[in-house]
Amino acid sequence: MAISQTDIDALDAAIVSGALSVEFDGRRITYQNTAQLIAARAHAVQVISGNLRRTNPHIFGFRFTTSRGD
Repeated sequence: MAISQTDIDALDAAIVSGALSVEFDGRRITYQNTAQLIAARAHAVQVISGNLRRTNPHIFGFRFTTSRGD
């Protein structure tokens, strides 16, 4: 399920109205509190903007030193 601007709009509407349930693609999600709703919205914005930090566990960095101290 891809996150879209419509999903962010639904989260915004729930935050403004004080509701804890939001419907995405026919599925209803109920959050425990408004803080979780706000965190979900922040995550959705990061996903859409592509600012999630992607790491590749197969890339390593090495630091070399020589016996001369260079």
